[in-house]
Amino acid sequence: MTPTPHHNPDTLLIGGLSFHSRLLVGTGKYKDFAETKAAVEASGSQIITVAIRRTNIGQNPNEPSLLDAIPPSKYMLLPNTAGCYNADDAVRTLRLARELLDGHTLVKLEVLGDPKTLYPNVVETIAAAKTLVKDGFKVMVYTSDDPIIAKQLEDIGCVAVMPLASLIGSGMGILNPWNLQIIIENAKVPVVVDAGVGTASDAAIAMELGCDAVLMNTAIATARDPVLMASAMKKAVEAGREAWRAGRMPKKLYSASPSSPTTGMIGKA
Repeated sequence: MTPTPHHNPDTLLIGGLSFHSRLLVGTGKYKDFAETKAAVEASGSQIITVAIRRTNIGQNPNEPSLLDAIPPSKYMLLPNTAGCYNADDAVRTLRLARELLDGHTLVKLEVLGDPKTLYPNVVETIAAAKTLVKDGFKVMVYTSDDPIIAKQLEDIGCVAVMPLASLIGSGMGILNPWNLQIIIENAKVPVVVDAGVGTASDAAIAMELGCDAVLMNTAIATARDPVLMASAMKKAVEAGREAWRAGRMPKKLYSASPSSPTTGMIGKA
């Protein structure tokens, strides 16, 4: 996909590319590619992440390909390393993706710590990030919500940091907004909440905190109506971003402030 200019000046900039949608969606856990296509279209997303180790994008020529439903001419595919548990496997997977996608360099790195929690292994993540950046990749990186690690990954040269809101697939929402705020305040690259979003309000809260975007898969794919949930997530991300740009009113405990004028009321001078 070649990102096209958009009339909205509030665009998402990642790795020198511009996007008008701030919702990134995955392609796993749908019942078939037709449902995947319908949900992606309803989400309005431009960046679609693909698990190279689990999804056929041409490496298995005799099987249906995701690219038939999600063509690279229409979407920015974001190859990811889901299922990798060490730096070597992650690097090897993304080099394969680059070959399959004709030199594609924008990728999502995730190196997991264990198969039960899918919590990131930050030591292996840092090692893989260093190799990939040196190899010319534009790395968007899944990580813990540790502000120090997030800054280290940015300093390595990652084009976006992607802290979890809660565990992958948990739907628990944002469990530590304070850490996310520290990461956002210190980052000079986009901060994308990745993992843990369960419903539209979670996505809106992430954007209201000041995150640049939200990535999700399970929350949409395992909803009772994935296509309708994709539409809801689109609206939530847009509303949360607008609310952040507008600036919320201060919270004032026991400081009532009527929203209507108090002068000129009947019975008052």
